[in-house]
Amino acid sequence: MTKQTKIAIIASLIAATFFGGAIVYSSLASPEPADATERKNITVRDDSRRLSTAEDGKVTLVEFLDFECEACGAAYPFIEQLRKQYDGKVTFVVRYFPIPSHKNANNAAYAAESAGRQGKFEEMYKRLYDTQTEWGESQDSKAALFRTYAEDLRLDLDTYDADVKNPEVAARVQKDIDDGTKLGVSGTPTFYLNGQRLIPSNTEEFIQAIDEALAN
Repeated sequence: MTKQTKIAIIASLIAATFFGGAIVYSSLASPEPADATERKNITVRDDSRRLSTAEDGKVTLVEFLDFECEACGAAYPFIEQLRKQYDGKVTFVVRYFPIPSHKNANNAAYAAESAGRQGKFEEMYKRLYDTQTEWGESQDSKAALFRTYAEDLRLDLDTYDADVKNPEVAARVQKDIDDGTKLGVSGTPTFYLNGQRLIPSNTEEFIQAIDEALAN
């Protein structure tokens, strides 16, 4: 199998699961704000978690995600590819949007946010997605497993233990959910490019949208 064929197969799998398999959160999401400035302000907050930041701040890609969502897991390698491709050119932002039916979605979000408080958000973000098939869809709490990830990342475990139970961490995650609901987010993953909802039908359209935003 040639390298080009492998890439084509991977792209097809991503498109099928990622673009066609978003997990529905709620049919009661609010209509998207009509005012562009309001929408952009809600899409990214000053304290939103950033995987990488472009110095010029010209283009920002926001993903509302659920670490337990299979479609988000399918999108993850593609997003990592984009981060490499647009390193220094695009700011990549993560917003939490755990799906209520996923038993460990909140636990995973709390683990990521707690790691972020110790400067290890990106590392926990990657660990959760790299291991999603091991813990996703479980009906048992995986909080203890996520703690082992924190240990592997050399976090201060006393601080981590306190943070995952801290109401401030839960409130921080809830703020992202509230913003997503105000924006009309109804499933994960949901993307915004410079405050505009991005709904591509394939990876090529996704990349084209970013290229056009950089060119404008």
